[in-house]
Amino acid sequence: MASEEELFASVDALLDEEPQLPPPAERARLREAAGITQARLASALKTTTQSVKNWENGRSEPKSPRLDAYQRLLNGWAAKYSARGSALAVTPAAAASSELAASEVETADTSQALTVPATRPARPATRPAAASRRPVVKKAAKPAVDPRFPHGPLAVLDGDGSAYGVDGIVLDCPATTVVELVEWTLRESGLGAPKLNRYGKDSDPLIVLTATAAVKVGLPECLEGHEQRRSLRLPEDHPVVKQVAKAKWQLTQRRFGPWARIYRKAQGRDRQCVQLAILSWDALDERSWPGVSEMEPADIARVLGVYAQRVITPRGSTAVSGLELMTALRPPTKPERDEETGNWISAYNPGSLGTEPMDPAPPEATPEHPVVVNSGWTGGFLNEEAYQWVRDVDTLSDEECLLPFAVGLDLNTAFLAAAARLVVGLSAPDHFHNVKFNPKIPGSWLVDLSGIELDPRLPSPFTPDGSRPTGPAWYQTHTVAYAQELGYDVHPIEAYLRRETGAYLDPWHDRLKNAYVDTLADLGVTKDLDDRAFLAAMERHKQVDPALAAVLAAIKATIKGGVGKLRERPQGKHYKEGERWPALERPTWRPDIRAAVISKARVNMHRKLNNMAKMTGLYPLAVLSDCVVYPSPSASPLDFLPYAASGKIQPGGFRLGPTPGLAKLEGVQEMAWAVDLMEKGLNPARHVKGGDAVLDEGE
Repeated sequence: MASEEELFASVDALLDEEPQLPPPAERARLREAAGITQARLASALKTTTQSVKNWENGRSEPKSPRLDAYQRLLNGWAAKYSARGSALAVTPAAAASSELAASEVETADTSQALTVPATRPARPATRPAAASRRPVVKKAAKPAVDPRFPHGPLAVLDGDGSAYGVDGIVLDCPATTVVELVEWTLRESGLGAPKLNRYGKDSDPLIVLTATAAVKVGLPECLEGHEQRRSLRLPEDHPVVKQVAKAKWQLTQRRFGPWARIYRKAQGRDRQCVQLAILSWDALDERSWPGVSEMEPADIARVLGVYAQRVITPRGSTAVSGLELMTALRPPTKPERDEETGNWISAYNPGSLGTEPMDPAPPEATPEHPVVVNSGWTGGFLNEEAYQWVRDVDTLSDEECLLPFAVGLDLNTAFLAAAARLVVGLSAPDHFHNVKFNPKIPGSWLVDLSGIELDPRLPSPFTPDGSRPTGPAWYQTHTVAYAQELGYDVHPIEAYLRRETGAYLDPWHDRLKNAYVDTLADLGVTKDLDDRAFLAAMERHKQVDPALAAVLAAIKATIKGGVGKLRERPQGKHYKEGERWPALERPTWRPDIRAAVISKARVNMHRKLNNMAKMTGLYPLAVLSDCVVYPSPSASPLDFLPYAASGKIQPGGFRLGPTPGLAKLEGVQEMAWAVDLMEKGLNPARHVKGGDAVLDEGE
C-alpha cells in the first residue's frame, strides 16, 4: 500500500502539471459565444492573430505564462457559455474568478516579450533564453510535445554551458568532456523526437557544438588537412576518441567527423545514441544552410528545430537527412507474431526496401560497380540525368533576337514533384529479351529511339543534353512511355524489369511537400496569391525571415541530395575499381529509383516546353535541370505565359505558384547577353540560376 509521502508526491505532481486546454473547436466556440474576435483576443494576450488561429485549429499550443492566462479566460467563458457535451472542465476556483479573468488578461503587462520562453521548467537545469542578438522571428507551428522529449529534438551547446533548444528554452549543461556530454544528453536533457512511422524508431537527440563548446569538451576548434574538410576525421589516437572507447561507447564507421554518432547497443527498446554536429568543422554546409553557421546559438536552434519538426532531426548533410527520411517513413521491418512459436519476430514491412542491399541490373549500375567489372558488361548504361541543353543559335528567328529580355523560370522542387505517385521496383531485376513494352512496369529498356524526329527548337526528351539519340540505348520506363505518348511505336530489344512494385517515395514526397509549402507560407508566399502578388512575394521572401529562408533552402537541398544519394559513388582516393564501397551495403543504394525520378522530371519538363510552344509559339533558349530560359518582351513572365482571354492560365504549360512542380521567376537578363552566351556554347540558364544541374551524391 502506498505511503502518505508517496501519495502527497503524486498529488503535488498533478498540481505542478500545466493547465489542460479544451479541444481546439471548443476554444473557438467559447470565443465566438463571448462575441470576441480573434484579433481582439490576440491583442489581449499580447500575441498575433495567426497564433490565435493556430490555437483554434490545433496547429500549435500557447506557452506559459500566456497558457495560464488563456486557460483562465476559457474557464471564465465556459462558466457563462456552457454547451452540452463540452470537453471543458471548469474548477470551482476558476469559476469564482471568471468575472475578473477577461479584465486581468486585457490589462496584462504590455512589456511582456512576444516570444515567451517555453513551458515551466520540467527540470531544474532549464532557464529562460537570453535575448538573441538577431531579430525575433515568427515561430513555426509544431505538434504536441511528446512527454518523453519535453525539450524538443535538439540543442545548440555554447562554450558557457548553455544548451539552446527549440521554443526559446535553454538548458544548463555541466559537461566538460564528450563522454559527459553524451551521458547528460541521454539521462538529463529531455531531448529527442518521436518516430515518424509506427514501425520506425525515435530520432536520436542532436547536440550541435559551437566552436567554443567544441574546445571546452576537448575537441580541436577546426579540422585541418590537405583533404576536403568534410572527409577529415579525428585520428584513432586522439584523446577524445580514446575517452569514448574507454567509456564503452562506440563510433560508427564514419568515425569522429563533423557529424559524429556515439552509441551503445540498445537495451530492450531504449536506444542509446547521440548525434553530434560540430559547427566549426563545417557540419552545416553553406550551400544547404545559407548563413546558419554564423547565427547566434538560439537562432541556430530555431532553424534546425523547425527543420526537425517539419522534415527530420538532421543526422548529417541534407543529402544524408533526405535518405534517412525515406527509411524513417518506410521502415524496413515490422513486428509480426510467429504462428509456430507465438513469439514476436521482425518481419518485412510491405512497401519498404527491406533490410538487405540489392544489386542493380548492369545497365543501371555505374562503370566501377562490381556487377559491371566482374561480369565484363559492355552493353551500355542508363543515362537518365537532368537537362543541360542550349538551343542552336541558328534556330533563333529575327523576331526572337529582337525581344529585349531573357527570363528564367524555375520549377519549384521539380524532382519532388516527380516523386509523387511514382511507382518503383521493390524486388530484384529480372532479364527479358524481345519483351513488349508496358508503361506500368518500372525498369530499364533497351530501345532504339533514334528514328524519332522532333522540333529542333526543343531539346530531345530522351537525352540529358537534348541531342537526338544515335541508336539503341537504355532508358527508364517513363522515357519510353513518353515516346509512346508522342505517338511513336516502340519495340524494346531487351529489358531489366521488376515484378514487385510500389509507390515507395509517396510518404517522403508528402512530408517534404508539406514542409516546403508551409515554410513558404510562413514567408508570406501562400497558395491564394494571384500571379502578380506571387512574384512580388517571392522577390522579398528571403528578407522576411532569414531563419525560415535558411530552412527553405535546406528543404530544397534535402530533396535533391536525397535523390542523389540513391546512387552515391565511391569516395576517397584509395578506392579501386571493382571493389564494393560502403554505400552499396545499404538497401537505399538504388540507382534505378534515382533514374525513375529524374526521367519523370525531365519528361515533365519537355511536356511543358512542348505545350508552351503549341499555346504561345515560344521556344526556350536553354534548359538547365529545372530552370528554363525564354525570350520575352518584358522583364515579367506574365507577358508570355499562356493566359486565356478570361485571365486564367491555360493548363499544360508553365504556371506560377508555390506548389512543387509550379514555376517561379528565377532571373532576368538582356536578350543580347543570352544570345552571346549561346554563341559561346554556354548555357544562359546556368548564369540566370547560378545553380548546378546534378543531384548531389556527396556525404
